[in-house]
Amino acid sequence: MLSTYVAPGMKLELVSINNSLKDNVSVKKYNSSVYEILSDEQLEVTMPMEQTKLILLSVDERYEVFFYTKKGLFQCTCRISDRYKRDNVYILVLDLMTNLRKFQRREYFRFSCAIDMTSRPLEAYEVAEYERSGNVTLAELPMKQSVIVDISGGGIRFIAAQKYNADSLILICFRLGVNGIQKEYNLIGKLLRVSELENKPGVYEHRLQYDNLKAEDREEIIRYIFEEERKKRQNSK
Repeated sequence: MLSTYVAPGMKLELVSINNSLKDNVSVKKYNSSVYEILSDEQLEVTMPMEQTKLILLSVDERYEVFFYTKKGLFQCTCRISDRYKRDNVYILVLDLMTNLRKFQRREYFRFSCAIDMTSRPLEAYEVAEYERSGNVTLAELPMKQSVIVDISGGGIRFIAAQKYNADSLILICFRLGVNGIQKEYNLIGKLLRVSELENKPGVYEHRLQYDNLKAEDREEIIRYIFEEERKKRQNSK
């Protein structure tokens, strides 16, 4: 699928996942271009530059990659698996971690809410299985209560009495009313930032990016957001 939309020489943008969902933070973006497509799951891109200085991005870092194609803007999540110099060109090797899909900017519109949620960190063996295969058999372990305070097609911000570790993977479970039906979502997400609330010691704000969200579930979440926003506007008239 990659070569259907992406070709050598095509411009792209790398966006740091660690900053992509933070508010009031300058998101780190790097311009690059496709050097060579190695397979449907791997490609080479040129090392980003600022003026005449190379930006040495680290191996194993994850980035949202946006491809500027003739058919529109396409996006996927990638991991830098290698970097080297060949024929006087500095190259990054990107491994695709998600399928390439057309990017809808509305995904990252954040909707303020108060939605009950339960969560727990993945056990070490669950993380190992998930990172190895992309799937995991989840154990029935106790879940902690928390509250989602804003939600988007890209992730959530939630408040909890327990503190999870940044960069860890956690299981989250919540329900949304979509098309008049209550649906339960059991998702795995990566924590991007954790901070204690200034006015509430012992209560922590967590920012999480979905890690295994299916396209149809993402569309349902986006539909829920816009339906709730429409209801809010109607009630305020």
